[in-house]
Amino acid sequence: MATICRHCLILLLILFFSFNSLTFSKRCHPNDKKALLQIKKDLNNPYDLISWDPTTDCCTWSTVDCDDKTNRITGFHTSASNFGLPIPASIGDLKYLENLAFHKVNVTGQIPESITKLTNLNFLDLRWNSLTGPVPSFLSKLKKLTYIGLSFNNFSGSIPASLSQLPNLGGLLLDRNKLTGSIPESFADFRQQDFYLYLSHNQLTGNIPARLGHANFTFIDVSRNRLEGDISFLLGKNKSLNTADFSRNMFQFDFSEVEFSESLGNLDLNHNRITGRLPEGLAELGNLISLNVSYNRLCGKIPVGGRLQDFETTSYFHNRCLCGAPLPKCQGLVGGWRD
Repeated sequence: MATICRHCLILLLILFFSFNSLTFSKRCHPNDKKALLQIKKDLNNPYDLISWDPTTDCCTWSTVDCDDKTNRITGFHTSASNFGLPIPASIGDLKYLENLAFHKVNVTGQIPESITKLTNLNFLDLRWNSLTGPVPSFLSKLKKLTYIGLSFNNFSGSIPASLSQLPNLGGLLLDRNKLTGSIPESFADFRQQDFYLYLSHNQLTGNIPARLGHANFTFIDVSRNRLEGDISFLLGKNKSLNTADFSRNMFQFDFSEVEFSESLGNLDLNHNRITGRLPEGLAELGNLISLNVSYNRLCGKIPVGGRLQDFETTSYFHNRCLCGAPLPKCQGLVGGWRD
C-alpha cells in the first residue's frame, strides 16, 4: 500500500511540474516572439541576441523586459555593440513597449516611422549611434514619451517644433549632431518640472526666443552653437535652474543687473560678448559650485562673498577689465569700481 502511495505521489509531482513547465513555456506572447525573431533577423542575427532561441520563452531572453502580469514585452535595451544596420522597422510590432534603447550600438540610417505604433513608449534612448536625416516630427505622436535621447549622432536639418506637443516630456537630448536653424519658440510650451534641454555642439543660429523665459528648465545646455542676442530671461529668481551652459556662442547683453535663483549650481558663459559687470547676486548663491565668465567683455571688481574667490583665475580671465580676487587687485577706477 505504501509503495502505491509513493508511486501516486511521484506521478502527481511529475504532473505538477509538467503543468508548470508548460504554463511557463507559454508565458511569452506569440506576437511578441514573432516580432523579436524578425528584429533578430533584420539585425543579421547578432551575437548579442544569441539567447533568442525560438524554442524557449522570449520572456527569458536577454535585452528584453517582460511584464509580470500581462506577459507582454515592455522593454528592449541593447548597448555597446556594432550592428552597422538600420533600426528594424519590425520594432514597431512590439506594441506594448514602454522603454526602447539602442545605445551605442552603431545603428545607421533614419529612425523608422513604424516607431509611431509604440503608443505606450515613454523612454527612447538612441544616443551614440550613426543615425542620419532629420529629427523626425512624427515623434510628437508618441504622447507618453517622457525622455528622448538622440545625442551623438549625425542628425541634420532643423529641430521640429512639434516636439513641444509631448505633454509628458521631461528630457530632450539633441546635442552633438549637425542640427541647423533656430530653437523653436514652441519650446516655451514644455511644462514638466525639472526639464532637461541639451542642444550643444550643433550649428544652431539666431536668438533664443524670449518666450522660452516662460518655461522652467532645470538643466539647459546650448553651448558651442552660433546663437546670439540676450539670454538673461532664462535666469531669474523665480526659476528652478540648476545647470546652465551658454558657452561658445555670440550672446551679447548687459550682465550687470541679472538675478539668479538660489538653486543655481553651475553657470558657464565663457566665449561670448557679454558686457557690464558681475552681478552682486552671484556672491549670495550658496549652491554655486562652478562659474565661468572668461573670454567676454566684462569690467569692474569681482564681488566679494560666497564662493567667488574660490574659483580659479581661468573662470574670469580674458575680459575687458575684471579685477579683484582671484584676479589681480583693482587699480584706480575700473568699470565704476574703486579699490
